[in-house]
Amino acid sequence: MDHHRLRPRSEIKGFSGFTTAEMEKMDRTLNESGQLPNSEVIKRLTTGFNRSAGRAGKPVLKWTEAQSWFLDRQKDLTSKDTSPTVPNNFPPAQDCFMKNMNETSGISKGEKGMDLSKLEFEAKSSDAAWYDVETFITHRVISSSEYEVLVRYADFGPEEDEWVHVKNVRERSVPFEHSECNKVIVGDTVLCFQEKTDQARHYDAQVIDIQRKLHDIRGCRCIFLIRYEHDNSEESVRLKRLCCRPEL
Repeated sequence: MDHHRLRPRSEIKGFSGFTTAEMEKMDRTLNESGQLPNSEVIKRLTTGFNRSAGRAGKPVLKWTEAQSWFLDRQKDLTSKDTSPTVPNNFPPAQDCFMKNMNETSGISKGEKGMDLSKLEFEAKSSDAAWYDVETFITHRVISSSEYEVLVRYADFGPEEDEWVHVKNVRERSVPFEHSECNKVIVGDTVLCFQEKTDQARHYDAQVIDIQRKLHDIRGCRCIFLIRYEHDNSEESVRLKRLCCRPEL
């Protein structure tokens, strides 16, 4: 892996459309329903997108933008007389990745045959930040029992593809809901969204103190003091900037 190659990820990207994961989700919704979703369904989808880790650092989506996407997609599918499909992002690289996932995550034997295409993943880059994975491209053996996978990050082009050790790939973290603040305790490891004037990234962090506060109409008002693992810096943040590890 080229550790000296500069990665142009320091600037916050402006809104340039839906992420690949969001479009795949809408494609699945359209495919499963067989018709244009109603406004309530589209609003729920949009709310979920805005709360996801993949949307962090990007402008808030409007449900009407999702509605326009569905209308355009349905028109395109009708003209081509075809059905929406979800891209298969897991070529042979899944074999070594799944092997490592089974060995390190405590997945039961009955779950080892799970369909990886139904899961979403994030990978730890050489800059210590975690990014959503769009595609696993291929893999390579670096020792008798060590593997790396070539990943393409969501919203980044082929020039940003990176070799990542399989131990630095995991199922995508999940944003906390306002009602879930009681689940966060001192000592927990979380994924925290760090936003600066020149960058916006997700880093692993440890919760070192919590100021519990009454919730109001805005939701959780608790304050969490976290320490980032990559540089040991500390910051006080709200719950909306924290994501938890999904339960397997």
